[in-house]
Amino acid sequence: MASIRKGDQVRVIAGKDKGVEGKVLEVLTDRDRVIVEGVNRVKKHRRATQAGGEAGIITAEAPVHVSNVALVVEVDGEKTTTRVGFRRDTVTKTRPDGSEYEAERSVRIATKTGKEI
Repeated sequence: MASIRKGDQVRVIAGKDKGVEGKVLEVLTDRDRVIVEGVNRVKKHRRATQAGGEAGIITAEAPVHVSNVALVVEVDGEKTTTRVGFRRDTVTKTRPDGSEYEAERSVRIATKTGKEI
């Protein structure tokens, strides 16, 4: 589930909005779903509340299963979808006392290009 994150540009690969691209607004990890800007829009009827909420019919994005979206990357000036892989890089970190040590960090990479996302 960590392959798709908030702010990523994704393309819908299955469902009624197939082919639509948008930015991930929210990731719902407990339900394996993402909310994508401009995708799976539904109309909700909202009642006015005492707190001053607006009444009426409101259009909002509903969650889409994470398996129905793919990350979009640019390859040779052309946008294409890719799967996400992970790579462990060795980095040098500094402790508060000034000493240094080697550690590893995980980075997301596009499997088509091998470049860091």
